[in-house]
Amino acid sequence: MLFLILSILCSVIVGVIFKITRKYNANPIQIVAFNYVFALLLCYFTFKPDIAQVDGSAPWNIYIAIGILLPIVFLFLIASIKHMGIVKTDAAQRLSLFIPILAAWFIFKEEFNSYKVIGLLIGFVALLFILKKQSANTANKWIYPAIVLLGFGVIDILFKQIALYTTLPYTTSLFVVFDISLAISLLVVVYETVLKKVKLEAKNILLGGLVGLFNFGNILFYLKAHKAFSDNPSTVFAGMNMGVIILGSLVGLLFFREKLSKINFIGLFLALIAIVLIVISQFK
Repeated sequence: MLFLILSILCSVIVGVIFKITRKYNANPIQIVAFNYVFALLLCYFTFKPDIAQVDGSAPWNIYIAIGILLPIVFLFLIASIKHMGIVKTDAAQRLSLFIPILAAWFIFKEEFNSYKVIGLLIGFVALLFILKKQSANTANKWIYPAIVLLGFGVIDILFKQIALYTTLPYTTSLFVVFDISLAISLLVVVYETVLKKVKLEAKNILLGGLVGLFNFGNILFYLKAHKAFSDNPSTVFAGMNMGVIILGSLVGLLFFREKLSKINFIGLFLALIAIVLIVISQFK
């Protein structure tokens, strides 16, 4: 249970760091790039991936797709937290689990029971309620959390495809993906630095390092939690998603004074119910 709690904490702390970047007028793409620098180093020294095993038969099309999507979705995550807050962004990110479930239904023709169907319907209503703007808010940037939801959903589908490729350890594939994401991020940083004369600032390196540390911690402890609960993976699945929504909501409301309407609160509650139903569906 400790690993699961630590994974939840790391995930929420990443959101908190992105929230405070607004205060320091930080550069998002530089933060994302240096996040991958530190995440790669931690991945290398922790998992010790054998890159020599990676050859032309590896699923490079999936590696490249995830490697490109990750930094892009990260930037939308930063924008979502900036404009919509931690509460709504964390909820949208966790509700992204419905994207691979829908893909399993419509694309892979997986059979669904009533619990999963009801969970999906409730999750859809929850999303509408969570993203609903208050009447006084004329600048509702719902597009950001919507892209976060869709982006992380697609990334989840692609990571599941990598998990099926058992020739390489999952952590080695993760290292390759991080390499590609770093390369994409650095290309943008170099473009901004050379052509747009944007300065490379120490604060962005520091914030990127913090994001990389807790981003990697989230992955590491999540994998360890799955190992500890190998006989009951649904516990980790439910605990992670519900834990991030609850803790993220508390942090957003108590520390950042984010304002939510009654409809938004109902949406958060419905999101938790939807996740519970999805977990129950695994046993039926």
